[in-house]
Amino acid sequence: MNLRRICVLRCKSLLNSKYLRTSQIVGVRKLTSPSGSSPKVCIVGGGPAGFYTAQHLLKSRLDIQVDLFERLPVPFGLVRFGVAPDHPEVKNVINTFTQTALHERCNFFGNVGVGKDVSVAELRQAYHAVVLSYGAEGNRRLGIPGEDLRGVYSAKDFVGWYNGLPGNKELRPDLSSETAVVLGQGNVALDVARILLSPLDILKKTDITQPSLEALAESQVQRVLIVGRRGPLQVACTIKELREMVNLPGTMPDMVTTDFEGVASVLKDLSRPRKRLTELLLKAAQGAASRQAGASRQWGFHFLRSPLEILPADDLTSTAGIRLAVNVLEGSHEGARAVPTGEVEELKCGMVISSIGYRSLCIDPAVPFDHHKAIIPNTVGRVQTGAGLYCSGWVKRGPTGVIATTMNDSFDTARSLLQDIEAGVIDVYSVKPGSRAVLSSLDSRGVKWVSFSDWEKIDKEEVRRGQRVGRPREKILDVAEMLRVAHS
Repeated sequence: MNLRRICVLRCKSLLNSKYLRTSQIVGVRKLTSPSGSSPKVCIVGGGPAGFYTAQHLLKSRLDIQVDLFERLPVPFGLVRFGVAPDHPEVKNVINTFTQTALHERCNFFGNVGVGKDVSVAELRQAYHAVVLSYGAEGNRRLGIPGEDLRGVYSAKDFVGWYNGLPGNKELRPDLSSETAVVLGQGNVALDVARILLSPLDILKKTDITQPSLEALAESQVQRVLIVGRRGPLQVACTIKELREMVNLPGTMPDMVTTDFEGVASVLKDLSRPRKRLTELLLKAAQGAASRQAGASRQWGFHFLRSPLEILPADDLTSTAGIRLAVNVLEGSHEGARAVPTGEVEELKCGMVISSIGYRSLCIDPAVPFDHHKAIIPNTVGRVQTGAGLYCSGWVKRGPTGVIATTMNDSFDTARSLLQDIEAGVIDVYSVKPGSRAVLSSLDSRGVKWVSFSDWEKIDKEEVRRGQRVGRPREKILDVAEMLRVAHS
């Protein structure tokens, strides 16, 4: 019996079932709705979480329609605005997201602020399901005196500045001091330190923005201290990021060797990833082998310190230093807890960058929101407000993990949604207008939404501008200019 005959018989045997399963012969379980009904899903947020959720939905059902709404005129979220410009390989995921956006059952609508231009309630009326995947646009506050002084910045805003996020284009960080302090010891903190200390010849080959490049060319920063409340065994960065710092041309590590007392003796008890990271950290701290000849700039981890106060200069408006609490650890390894000793320490610096995490915001009062945890309360992505509302990504679980973490998390949410369709929790028999109704409302409100083909015009123009100066792209920083290019 040939393969075609097998498929015909299998399909006939399933005609009376509620859902028609196809493509099982290749190991993929795809579903379609009965009677020509087509589930319509709206995803709020055009970053990794949104695109990964869309990707899984489109691959799992042959009939589902997915619309992505993004606040900015351009897609890809933190892949565009968060990934360091000298990490182009991480941005290759944009190719996958583009294929999703170009899928015949997917639409992208940029420059649409959900909660401002259209409400979540209106989206729920227009779609069978709504997935909130809009990430974390807010900053976590330090909660200490002086954090509003000039010279104090959040890592989110600083990263947005050099990556071309329109809301941060006017940041103009003060780079006139010799020493900068970064609070936090994760990958973002190391990204910030590396950009501050990188030779211009490296940055000129990236898609860093031209205003940032010009400002960094005039920077007086020669030393970056990366401060954390715990010790070397608890440092939160990955070995890749640490290796980049160790090998950064023109720089050398400068750390307090006493911070590493006893660390070598516990290496054998560490997990392999933590052991490799700690070994590299020890090597950087100990020796001359990692110190580059002619290095003029320094960086170093400053352990067992917690910020108490940003110290003002004589003008009382700018930063002159930072006061830190000196800690000891209670417990061991990654579970150790930092406890203040009562001793304090002051460092002179003209710039403080807080890299203690991003924070999701509530975009619509109709959506439940845990303001303490800064997430939407959910069960495997299901928001407890009745059927049809979901969340994925950072707004679901908090701002943790890498892009692969977000991918798996988004797939989980997509599976929850698909299970609810199959179980009849979501009524796909009801007729929903989808984007037709939403776009009509947006047009009546004067919202100039951007399609994916409109984004491709922006993309083409940015690449053209970059080629003129020998760089991969020159990002457009102004939303009005983005819209002009998109609608030209």
